[in-house]
Order: sequence, then structure tokens, then C-alpha cells
Amino acid sequence: MNIPETKFPRVVIVGGGFGGLSLASSLKGVPLQVVLLDRNNYHTFQPLLYQVASSGLEPDSIAFPIRKIFRNQENLVFRMTEVQEIISEKKILVTSIGELKYDYLVLATGSQTGFFGLKNVEQQSMAMKTIPQALDLRSLILQNFEKAMLSTDVREIEKLLNFVVVGGGPTGVELAGSLAEMKIHVLPADYPGLDASKMQIHLLEAGSRLLPAFSEVSSASTLNFLTDLGVKTLLNTAVKDYDGSTVKVNTGNDLLSSTVIWAAGVEGAPVKGIEGEALLRNKRLSVDEFNRVKGYTSIFAVGDVANMTNDERFPNGHPMVAQPAIQQGELLAKNLKNMLSDKPMKAFQYKDLGSMATVGRNKAVVELPFMKMQGILAWLVWMFVHLMALVGWRNRAVTLVNWMWSYFNYDRGVRLIIRPFKK
Repeated sequence: MNIPETKFPRVVIVGGGFGGLSLASSLKGVPLQVVLLDRNNYHTFQPLLYQVASSGLEPDSIAFPIRKIFRNQENLVFRMTEVQEIISEKKILVTSIGELKYDYLVLATGSQTGFFGLKNVEQQSMAMKTIPQALDLRSLILQNFEKAMLSTDVREIEKLLNFVVVGGGPTGVELAGSLAEMKIHVLPADYPGLDASKMQIHLLEAGSRLLPAFSEVSSASTLNFLTDLGVKTLLNTAVKDYDGSTVKVNTGNDLLSSTVIWAAGVEGAPVKGIEGEALLRNKRLSVDEFNRVKGYTSIFAVGDVANMTNDERFPNGHPMVAQPAIQQGELLAKNLKNMLSDKPMKAFQYKDLGSMATVGRNKAVVELPFMKMQGILAWLVWMFVHLMALVGWRNRAVTLVNWMWSYFNYDRGVRLIIRPFKK
């Protein structure tokens, strides 16, 4: 792997997401050799993946080169590789480019889409956790429009233009709203020969309300926003099967669709080698209040893959969003420094900064510790927070320009089928 030899202890961080970057940057100047590994050479701002999928942004607006982030951090080495296995008794990490010894190992591998054991759904539906997946979805949506223009089969057109989004959390809500805006503003302009009213967006939620982690006021507002946009929201509706054409649901009201977008569940993305009581059913890793993986003394986990239950507010673990990962990374860096100095470690306490979701133009819900808001003010807050959370001023500027252009011109400018998708 061509990792330089060093007299300092080696910390290996697996994953360049929010948690991994937070930890790595917080270790700048610490007498440690920090080795950061990721399968990609870029960091992805996942909260805006849905805008790539719906032609609102190009992927380079929400991605940033990892090497550029750390080019001034002398104690950090980055390698692009696929991590395959941990041999904990020897403190060895097996990767696609070789083996690596570690003194401390931190798993920041994030999460992956969970399908609840529905194998057909996993094979036939579209997930949206990575940039390649978002680009595949963008291509499929636009290809459906093109195919519908050429077809004279009423049933085939219905199947092509019926989009089913499964999952009423922030991702599902935001994607459904974005598809609805494409129907309203893009389809009539780009495909005048196609009856835009034939495009249907169904949002399926197994629970009794949207955004179950939010207040009932925000859930109700979100439902109203989606209804105004023409989205058909089906609550208490769970998917049982999908064969690529028909979505079978528990209510018996099956839906015809060639495009099912799965935003209904996530699970941890562990690395082979962590076993026993540390690996939970949801594939998250059980960690103590110091983010140390249960049963291991030198292996830690932060972010989505870590399941910490020391907080009575979150008895099943912290929410799988950016803020817990960032805060855990920052504290773990301090605790590693304390370990080097033989000082006691500090227990993690999550500071909840709030939640937010957008449905479309002037439509969003924001819940902060001190207030709740809906509508245009919430939408402006959502925009500001997401802009500032992007890595790099270029990405912020490009994204802001794209949003302003779309707002004033009712247009989504990246309707390009660069890489045609085929299931």
C-alpha cells in the first residue's frame, strides 16, 4: 500500500463520509499517523443526492476530492481502496490493495439501503445512496420520458410514467416533491407531445404519517405540500413484492410501475471480521459511550454504522444523519488524544441541532431546538444550512447559482442522459 513508516501510532479510518472526515480533520497536528481509506476519491454530500437524481444538480456540485480536503494535513495519508476484512487478533486490515497494520481502527463506513429481506424489490427497485445510483436514477427517469413519447400502448405509457417512491422519511418526501416539480415545469416544456397529466407520483409510507421522526404538525404540513403538488400519498401502505412491473402492497391496491425508488430503510455497512454481540440485527455495531466497538479494545465506530444506546432520548441509537457522525468524530479525536496522554476519555452526548426536510419551491419544514417552522421561511433556512454544509466554496457557489436559475426559470438544467441505464 506504500504507507510511509512512522514512529507514531497509526490510526486507520475506514470511510470518507461525515464521520470519517470529521475525525480525520480533528486529528491534524496530533502525534499520530492517520490513514484514511475510502472506495472513492471523493466525499459525497448525501442530503442532496435526490437533486442529482431529479436533474437539479450535477454530481460535482455535491462531491469534493478527499485529497484536496487534506492536502495541508501532513500527518494524514489517503488511499482509495475497498476494505475487505478485519483480522482483529493481529490488528490487520485486509484491503483490495494489500494488508495494513493498525494501532487503532475506526469504522466510519456509514449505511446502506435496507430492503427488509424483500429480494425481488432489492433486484428490481432503484436505491439512492451513492452518486452512481443517483445518476442511474436520473437516466432512467429521462429514458422513461423518451420511451413514453414513442409508445402508443396505453398500459406501457402508464407504467413508464408512474413513479413509486417507497418511504416517507426526508429522502422519500424530498424526491417525491422533486419529481412532482419535474411533472409541472419540465415535462410540458420538453415533451409537448406527451400528456403531462399521465405522469403520476405515488409516495408509499408503511406508517400512519410522513416524517415520523418529526412533530405531527410538520408531518401534516408536509402531506399538504405534497398534495398541493399532485403527489398521491398512501399511508399505512407497505410494499410486499415488486416484479419490475407491478408493486404489490398490503392493502391490495397494487400499482403498475416500471420505476420504484426505494427510500424506505437503511442499515449499517459493517466490515467483515466484526462478529458476535457487537454486530446487531440492523447491521449496526454496538458501541459504548466512547464509540468503542463492544468486545474490542482498539476498534471504534462512528456515524451511521455505530449504535450507541447511552442516551435515553435515543434508546435504539442515534438517528442515521450527518450531525451525530460529525459530533462523534470530533469527540473521538479528543479521546484518542486523551488516550495518548493517559487521560480519561469523555463520554459522548449528542447535541440535537434539529431536523429539516424540503418538499419543493417555497415548501419545507424545519424543527430547531427552540422553534418549528413551515413554508417559505423554512425553505430559506433549509437552503442556507445545506449550502453551508457543502464542502468547498466552489460547490456552494455552483449549487446556489443552479438553485437561483431553477427558481426564476422554473427549469432543471441538467436533463442529460450521459450514461444510459438498463436494469
